[in-house]
Amino acid sequence: MAAKRVEISGAGFAGLTAAAAFAQRGWSVRVHERADSLRTAGAGIFIFENGLKVLLAIGAYDEAVRGAHLAPARETRDCAGRLLARHPTSPSQRVVTIVRQQLLESVAQAARRAGAEICLNSEVVGATPQGDLRLADGRTSRADLVIAADGVHSRIRDSLGLLRSRVKLGDGAIRVLLPRRHDDTDRTEEIIEHWSGKRRLLYVPCSQAWLYLALTTVNQDEAGKSLPLDVAAWTQTFPHLRGLIERVGAEGRWDEFEMIRLRRWSSGRVAVMGDAAHAQAPNLGQGGGCAMMSALGLAVAVQQAPDVATALQAWERAERPLIEHTQRVSRLYSTVGRLPEFLRSRVFSLAGRSAWMVSQRMRAANHCPTGAR
Repeated sequence: MAAKRVEISGAGFAGLTAAAAFAQRGWSVRVHERADSLRTAGAGIFIFENGLKVLLAIGAYDEAVRGAHLAPARETRDCAGRLLARHPTSPSQRVVTIVRQQLLESVAQAARRAGAEICLNSEVVGATPQGDLRLADGRTSRADLVIAADGVHSRIRDSLGLLRSRVKLGDGAIRVLLPRRHDDTDRTEEIIEHWSGKRRLLYVPCSQAWLYLALTTVNQDEAGKSLPLDVAAWTQTFPHLRGLIERVGAEGRWDEFEMIRLRRWSSGRVAVMGDAAHAQAPNLGQGGGCAMMSALGLAVAVQQAPDVATALQAWERAERPLIEHTQRVSRLYSTVGRLPEFLRSRVFSLAGRSAWMVSQRMRAANHCPTGAR
């Protein structure tokens, strides 16, 4: 009996995790990536326990975390550098930070080892509920299942009319990856979120070699989001971080945050996942984690259900509530970030001491994904 076939659009974290998980379960897997190489936007990425468990389940863990940074704690500080909240990590609640490209390539290798085919320069323009994948060169491929993991601008999702809402959240980030110097500008091993006015500077060691910075602000802040970075504007906001800010130079890119929700996560034999289905602001560091959880969960659902239609319904029931909770909490975090300085500091300080509020923020991070252990 011929193996069932899944065609996947998009070689990001969702698409490649799905490729590995389906190939490991005996499916014939082909991933279509329109770019000429595997690459990811952004610079660094957070991997919490939920993401680490997915990596372990698909056989990508060792390569993904090799040389990565295991943070001793995450801190929130005000404009003067005063500590507002501190969240120590533990062996059961790890926060690993890593260069995004290393994570992407590790998951791709796991997919290839399992037998998945990854096709570069292969652009997908749409799909039908019957499982026909349409390529830009005019070819069509029929599959038992099509997965749209093609990002916020998903052409498959839009061709099927699944979009319920796509909201610009009013803020964004300049992301940059810098070589570590281990001097006074980047000696700290903690992840630190510095706030001042409407601006935030997120300091994230990714390894002994790399430091990830995310400088976030509202869209109306022309000086704050300008490229190359307006060093004078950001130094005025964070004078105690001058040495760090001056190192950015001409590096970095500006990305606006969005939140996407769908009417349904599937149509016929087509499933939508990752940013195409549930993009969120990166305030909780769970965009990649949610994408990987959803991908592994779909492979498990299809393996356990009698048919694809039943599997897709079961998958959405199981995965959607937690992911949409994470979207809501992340959006709330953005709202708090726009409060006046004194009020925001009080909210962050209170949230850091409230076990219930911490549990809401960490619900996805502490979740054991379907198909993991």
